Amino acid sequence: MKAVQMTEVGGPEVLQLVELPDPQPGPGQVLIRVESAAVNFSDVMRRRGDDYPVPTTMPFVPGAEVAGAVAALGEGVEGPAVGTPVFATVGADSSGGYAELALAYGPNVIPIPESLEPDVAAGIIVAGLAATLMLTETGALDEGQSVFIPAAAGGVGGYAVQIATLLGAGTVIAGASTPEKRQIASDFGADHTIDYGRAGWIDTVRELTGGQGVDVALEMSGGDRLAETLRTLAPFGRLVVFGSVSGTPGHLDEAALLPFLYDPAPNQSLIGFNLGPWFTLRLPTAIGALQRLVGWVASGQVRVPVSRTLPLADAAEAHRLIETGASTGKLVLKP
Repeated sequence: MKAVQMTEVGGPEVLQLVELPDPQPGPGQVLIRVESAAVNFSDVMRRRGDDYPVPTTMPFVPGAEVAGAVAALGEGVEGPAVGTPVFATVGADSSGGYAELALAYGPNVIPIPESLEPDVAAGIIVAGLAATLMLTETGALDEGQSVFIPAAAGGVGGYAVQIATLLGAGTVIAGASTPEKRQIASDFGADHTIDYGRAGWIDTVRELTGGQGVDVALEMSGGDRLAETLRTLAPFGRLVVFGSVSGTPGHLDEAALLPFLYDPAPNQSLIGFNLGPWFTLRLPTAIGALQRLVGWVASGQVRVPVSRTLPLADAAEAHRLIETGASTGKLVLKP
């Protein structure tokens, strides 16, 4: 089979199109003939060698989610039947989704509803479920509350704006770096859009919330942005951190910690988010959230922000587009 493989960490150029033996499903596994492979920023982090919760053994085929058709069932797996259109999280052993064939464990394989195209289904689980859980569980966004969402024209951000609106958020403030991206966020349903790379953006967020700050904020840039976003919170606000796109971990110095913890403490929360433990430690909640999300997508209430498809051979270009912020929505590779 054709696959994109890396033998070392580094820049996008480490992603090489190669020929590999077809993987065979082991006990409990499903072999999927891939039609669409989603590209996520977590793939970029893994390629760069950033701190990552799952060890990466070289050589490695990246890609965490795919859509396609069941090609074979391993021992002990009763379905879905061979030929069934499915979407799944993959990456069993070192066989990820940037390939013509990929392995998934049976519980991670879900039949595609008739109303969804494979390109759409491929981009649901990682970004969409992350946005759903961050807003409904980790951030506990209640009806009428306000929320700040960064990178709101991207994969997670595009989902989050739509989901926050569905949950009845009172004010959805979207951050995006260009007028074009801010227009996309508005189209997703944001009440306000701001350029959160400009000086004074924190004051703008507070002004848009009557001086109170937001009840929930998401953060994924790292570096100084962590302390800045913390300052946008209202009393009892929750800041959910789900990555470090800049490659520089966020930090809080004494000037940031004093008003957060002691001056006097405004009962705010700083929470780190990682999707993986939801499947290992909170599986019923994760499955319930995924079912809710799939229902929203199938009914048209949430649009999967697929912006572009590229051939499998262009995986390096897909990573460049994501890493430089030149992309909007989801990028999908086509084997």
